[in-house]
Amino acid sequence: MSRRGRKAALPEAGHRRPAVLDTSGLVVRHRSKLGTVKEFDFAELPFAPAMRRSLAGLFAAKCAPGGGWDSHDSSVHIWRLLRGFGEFLAETDQQPDDIADLTAATWRAWRLSRPQTQMGYVQITSVAGFLQLEPRLAQPVRVAMAKRVPRVKVEEHAFAPAEFEEVRRSARHMFRSALLRIRENVQLLESWRSGAIEPQDLQNWLIGEGLDCLARTGHIPRYPRGDGRMRPVFRYSKAMGGDGAIYTWRRLYFSRREATALGVLLAAEHGLNATTVGEMRTPRATPDSGEGRFPVYRMELEKRRKGEADHFETRNLADFGADSPGRLITEALEATAPARAYLASVGCTADRFLIWHETRPRHWQDTNEALIREGPFGLGLTKPDFDDYGTHFGPDGGGVMRRARKTANVVHRREPGQNSQDTHDSVYVIPEPQAQQAAIPVIAAGAEDALESARRTVFTAKLTDAPEDGEVEAATNGCADYENSPITGPGASCGASFLLCTACPNARVHPGHHSRLAHLHRAIGELEGVLPKAVWDAEWSEPHARLSDLKRRLGRALWRRALANVTSEDRQVVGDLLNGLYDL
Repeated sequence: MSRRGRKAALPEAGHRRPAVLDTSGLVVRHRSKLGTVKEFDFAELPFAPAMRRSLAGLFAAKCAPGGGWDSHDSSVHIWRLLRGFGEFLAETDQQPDDIADLTAATWRAWRLSRPQTQMGYVQITSVAGFLQLEPRLAQPVRVAMAKRVPRVKVEEHAFAPAEFEEVRRSARHMFRSALLRIRENVQLLESWRSGAIEPQDLQNWLIGEGLDCLARTGHIPRYPRGDGRMRPVFRYSKAMGGDGAIYTWRRLYFSRREATALGVLLAAEHGLNATTVGEMRTPRATPDSGEGRFPVYRMELEKRRKGEADHFETRNLADFGADSPGRLITEALEATAPARAYLASVGCTADRFLIWHETRPRHWQDTNEALIREGPFGLGLTKPDFDDYGTHFGPDGGGVMRRARKTANVVHRREPGQNSQDTHDSVYVIPEPQAQQAAIPVIAAGAEDALESARRTVFTAKLTDAPEDGEVEAATNGCADYENSPITGPGASCGASFLLCTACPNARVHPGHHSRLAHLHRAIGELEGVLPKAVWDAEWSEPHARLSDLKRRLGRALWRRALANVTSEDRQVVGDLLNGLYDL
């Protein structure tokens, strides 16, 4: 087995921390913040010997405490990119002996060889960023690396309603089938353990005994074959219907894909991303959700962020019925109870919500350190699990987690999911076509409200140079048709407030009214400083705005003259109007 694929568990207390770079100068040991160690042997990479040592030194510096790489995701990512870069250099006519010998022409050739995709963008920028840590890198190469790489825009939209329902239906069907299967077999196991199944009922008795062994050991009774591999004891597999997984260990445990289906449901219902779901701890009922009460579960969520502090969040979900937010948690806890009971019996202290079993563990498939192994069980899920699920069950054979998360947060929850409000709006909501479509009637309604508000604050009375024939004098202005008010209706004398005269097309304002209206404008403005804001906004802001519009129309010079000519009668009338004493 290659050193690259070997993991070591957290050493016991008192053990010295392993050196990052071994004495050969080629093997780097990276301890993550979770305490697991992964080894990278640079002798495996297709570089010249001197270049291997230089790259190993740079790599070790990043893996060292405080170097910047806290998880194996970072180190494995760069390791894979370096392997690809080395394979490219090995095919060139002049492979550099060391990093200092790398030329700008070679870098440009590497850059041109990369696909114009998101992966190609990552390969170019990530390898360039890593190599530039070397002080001996030639300046012309640094200049070539500094040339901007166009980012490939990834078009990723929320699911259409029918697609989203299909994703949820498919995942729910897979999860529900597993839940019912496990529930039925747990009941059979409990019946066997309680003595309710008699030995005379041979088939059910054998199934019950097999389930008891499965619950205690993770397997039904087995025996070693000649090649050393374990095979189910025939009488038990015969009673159970066969020796395949569906007849044996899947009676009590999730398969990996069934656990993935549960993860997809969590993303679709609660707007969580793949890493958060894959590494989620087991939700537990809060202390106040006791006997006879609805259970309230606390979900502890963590979202790792590159170059930033991780984001931690808790959500409380209550199970008060079939369609309640916490019902999925209740059912998932029931389905994983046999697996959690086994793990507790063997002293496993790792905590993951999603637990699954498989026939033959394939450790070489899993590079994510967050995936924990305990015998035949896996704790947690990785991105490839969700990618594989999307390939087989996604509407278009593509990924489901990112789109399900976006659909849940943008279309249904309409609130951030482990993001700031700014990120939610700019990155998720604004580019989303469904959000844009839904915003059209909202924007139109807002525009209509704004237009109506603007109309209410525009001076509507007619400005004249002198009184018109038949004009009736009101408190602050003239009126051309006092019996047919567009505000209170025709056929009777106008009963509208004097404050609405400036909003009435029947009103007439000539120079003889300017001083009184200017003084009214000043008096209303002074009320703003003594009245509660809500009162002034509701009763006085619009008439004040209309008089401000009149001031703009008349001009500063004419307005100053009007204020200078305010009479004692104008002051008396305005004061009586504001105090409700004026008889209209």
